[in-house]
Amino acid sequence: MPTELPGFYYDEEKKRYFAHKGPIPGSSRKPPPPNPPPKADSSCQSLKLRQKLIQSRELWGNVIFSRKEKFNFQSFYQKCHASQPMIWKYRGTKRIANVALGHVVADVSSQHGLTERDILVSVGANGLLCIFPVGKTEEEVDPMENHKVDLVWPLNSDTLPRHKELVKELGNSYGSTTCLASEISSLMSLRKSCLPADNMSKFFLITTLGSENASGSVYLLDLSKPLHFGASVQIQEFHELASFKQTIWAADCDPEGSRAAIGTNRGVMLLNMETGGSSRVFDCKSDVLSVQLVQSGRVIICGLRNKAILTVDTRQKQIKKRIDKSLTTSMSSSVCCLSSLDLWDQYFLASSMDGSIKLYDHRLMQRGPVQSYEGNVNTHTSIKLGIDPSEKVVMSGGEDCYTRLWDIKTGEMLLEAKFMNSIPSAVCWPRRGAFSAAWQDHRNYWQDHSLGAWLGSYEGIYYMDWL
Repeated sequence: MPTELPGFYYDEEKKRYFAHKGPIPGSSRKPPPPNPPPKADSSCQSLKLRQKLIQSRELWGNVIFSRKEKFNFQSFYQKCHASQPMIWKYRGTKRIANVALGHVVADVSSQHGLTERDILVSVGANGLLCIFPVGKTEEEVDPMENHKVDLVWPLNSDTLPRHKELVKELGNSYGSTTCLASEISSLMSLRKSCLPADNMSKFFLITTLGSENASGSVYLLDLSKPLHFGASVQIQEFHELASFKQTIWAADCDPEGSRAAIGTNRGVMLLNMETGGSSRVFDCKSDVLSVQLVQSGRVIICGLRNKAILTVDTRQKQIKKRIDKSLTTSMSSSVCCLSSLDLWDQYFLASSMDGSIKLYDHRLMQRGPVQSYEGNVNTHTSIKLGIDPSEKVVMSGGEDCYTRLWDIKTGEMLLEAKFMNSIPSAVCWPRRGAFSAAWQDHRNYWQDHSLGAWLGSYEGIYYMDWL
């Protein structure tokens, strides 16, 4: 028998050795597959998967990684829940809440004595201001004197196996209304106050635009005294802090409630709310349509009609300040709303009159926005932003009469709903400080009915809740 030589094969017919130059004709070019490993027992595979999930939970908390992306199941559930609200419309509230809305907890005097109640403050056309009592049940608000309601969203509510009972009754304002000398331009609740702690959430700062016959004015609405529904709001509840012979567009106060920044058609005024004295801290030719006092009142963020967003240091005394370009940016249209975040005090939201909504880092303004929120529709209307107490979502209305809700961190649109035929121009959520325990408990946040949102338009007042 011929001897085997490495790299050669022996041909029996030709009685000689030939070198291996390639695969034998007709044979497969692919090597035979290796023998498959023995299958593991199913219980063993389940144990390995469980160990992997436990390890991921220990390393990443609630975040679980899939082949495509990572998920936070708690956040995913909250987003799904936020996209499924129920919305009611209150009859007989037309044209009384299209400018602004505010919420406060105040004492109300009734036949049962003095009780603490939710109060809704609304601002409408022609300088109209109304104060409404709010109750959770008909026992708290007389059913003969409250506003009738209609469920307007979801549209197919009859087919949904969900609880449809209204969780907020809106009482009649009776004579608790007043008309100021000119259109009201802004309404904001004071975050803190130099007064005792039990009164610190019962004050509102109100500004009027001004007209040919009246100067633009700044008022303080005091709701610390017991309210008597059935009698007109007395003039002593309004305190005029200052008036200016210029148009007032916006206002914001510092956390201590001692100073207010006033945005006008000539720049920014800084008002001492205790003495009534004022000084101009920024002079410009463009209207200042929105202002925010941040960093304990040391810095004012200004949104201008000429699309610019800039910051002013209140500690500088000169009027014509040299603006730091690193703390300046611009939007695609006039900046109509600024809203700073309390939990992340270096960040603020801004919206412009072309529908753009952006999130900025005050420290890196020159680099542009850090997040954008797409889908809103606007061309020229000044529409306010609403931020929920836990600062998870932002809400805004559009000129197409849609109300939209976005996740602040991701920019994802959570809700796009049309339930009215006018622009949802006013949004109000209860302030975070009044419900600190509720918003910290993320599991119960969307189920807490006290944290529902109030909306206003020319058609009336709406209430949005998550059941």
